[in-house]
Amino acid sequence: MDLKQTHNVYFIGIGGIGMSALARYFKFIGKNVAGYDRVASQITDELIQDGITVCFEDNVAYIADGFKDPNHTLVVYTPAVNNNSQYEYFNSNGFTIEKRAAVLGRITKDSYCFAVAGTHGKTTTSTILAHLLHETKTPITAFLGGISENFNSNFLIEGSQYTVVEADEFDRSFLQLSPTVACVTSMDADHLDIYGDKESLTKAFNEFAARLKDGGQLFVRYGLPLKGATFGFEDEADYSAQNITITDSTYQFDFKTPYETLSRVRFNKPGKHNLLNALAAMAMATTLGTPLGHIAKALETFKGIKRRFTYHINERDLVYIDDYAHHPTEIEAVHQAVRSAHPDKKVTVVFQPHLYSRTKDFAQEFAKSLADFDEIILLDIYPAREQPIEGVDSDWLLNLINHSCKHKVAKEQLCEVLHKSTSKVYLTLGAGDIGQEVNSIKKVLSEKVY
Repeated sequence: MDLKQTHNVYFIGIGGIGMSALARYFKFIGKNVAGYDRVASQITDELIQDGITVCFEDNVAYIADGFKDPNHTLVVYTPAVNNNSQYEYFNSNGFTIEKRAAVLGRITKDSYCFAVAGTHGKTTTSTILAHLLHETKTPITAFLGGISENFNSNFLIEGSQYTVVEADEFDRSFLQLSPTVACVTSMDADHLDIYGDKESLTKAFNEFAARLKDGGQLFVRYGLPLKGATFGFEDEADYSAQNITITDSTYQFDFKTPYETLSRVRFNKPGKHNLLNALAAMAMATTLGTPLGHIAKALETFKGIKRRFTYHINERDLVYIDDYAHHPTEIEAVHQAVRSAHPDKKVTVVFQPHLYSRTKDFAQEFAKSLADFDEIILLDIYPAREQPIEGVDSDWLLNLINHSCKHKVAKEQLCEVLHKSTSKVYLTLGAGDIGQEVNSIKKVLSEKVY
């Protein structure tokens, strides 16, 4: 279906972070947009405020008549939604149905496309990149995997020549893209329910790298088994951060490129993983010939991304941070960041595991990374698209953690438990619905000191 001739776009799973960005895009260019999602959220509330109809009951009766013409309606779905009666209706009645990734690939195919891939860091890197390009007056359309604090959105449209996208490896989605400039931040094992083993995942990243347009540029984290310009903290990397210092959670470093070094660049987010993401974004931004000084000035004004090391309380005797971390490597990175920013303080981590399969595949790694904190609170596994796996639950994971201060807590009792805790720093981590508890947690923690 020609997108220019499409009048209506219906989204199944419209409340997802990637789906909602596409919905906003089609609404912006004048299409009729509606969709379904399982539960209401802040994202669906904002879509409704933007004039997009959203239903929360999987019933064909809730599909408006205007979206029942297969000749003028495109249906977009996410693989995270299954056993859906609306999908079955569209599928049985001759509608054009496409995955989100395929639609994103079609939208960006003829643009100068910046695509950020990696098992960790792609949301932060792509959001920093979009900010750098915006601040240096490059007219972009950006589809982001998180809510930018600068844009207060996961979507930005200023022009169609340049696009910024997150290249998601889940379900091999990134193989739908044809980037001009691509980046691979990491290739740790993940999504083994899709790939089976790390070798298959690595093969997919190689296939993604091969999808570069002729004359395109690939940037890879130094040490990864891909050919391209490298970035990292190592002196041998083509693009590197050197002479790094940190003061009050602000990094200062020298940005070395193959042709120039810029001194005293500032970045205001804690954590070396975040600095590495910033380095990748800066390297990608240089491909347009923008002076390094302009890029560095833009970086200094980057505010962050919601649920990416987001401070909700930051007082001398009480800190509360929320983060999306849901993989052992990400938990380790958050631990490094919080110890660097708040040394010598007792830290309690609240972790909601995401997916039974991921918990099973990385149980030992989760146990090891969580054991680094001073107090550990586990919530039940958030199932998302999955059915339970026998023997895999949070009690099982808790038993694997070698730690003297660990608890399994029902989400309904979490605030009561936190109120009794004696820590100075609190973290909530996970990719499920734990983010919906932030306001309640903030309230109960605030009562401890105010």
